[in-house]
Amino acid sequence: MYRHLALLRGINVSGHNMIKMDVLKTLLEKAGFQNVQTYIQSGNVFIDSEEEHGPSVGFKIKQEIFSQLGFDVPVIVITKEDLEACLNNNPYLKEKEADTKKLYFTFISKELSENSIHDLKMSQVKPDEAVIDKNRIYVKYAIGAGKTRFDQKYIEKKLNVKATMRNWNTVVKLLEMYSV
Repeated sequence: MYRHLALLRGINVSGHNMIKMDVLKTLLEKAGFQNVQTYIQSGNVFIDSEEEHGPSVGFKIKQEIFSQLGFDVPVIVITKEDLEACLNNNPYLKEKEADTKKLYFTFISKELSENSIHDLKMSQVKPDEAVIDKNRIYVKYAIGAGKTRFDQKYIEKKLNVKATMRNWNTVVKLLEMYSV
């Protein structure tokens, strides 16, 4: 059995794609996933599956949500190692007085090259900053996530990928939960 963390993008935001976590849990259990555990309403779901390949698990979850609820929800499946890398490799933590309230992580549907940073056209979203690390982007907001153009829609458009963002506190909590 393999443990996976599925990150659903764009659910329960501004009244769109409303999915109660108990409904999602039941739906995924009926689909054959085991030990289903959700965290907050933004679509963080731990599951156990006999399927090892994360993208296959994500595709199955996406299909189940669409067939049962009618929502086309992108799903990105990440590993415990992805979460650990967020906290251990974050270049912004090396700065003096790093403010974790302004640190976010964008999880991407495919691995990116370091050259992909040029495609983001960061000069258009200054003073926000970003660093690409394979299938995730470390983001540091100058003011805050709610006051920027540099959001997941911007990233998806510039890089032609599916993306979902989580803040520092959520990633810390998800890593804690991964070990339980």
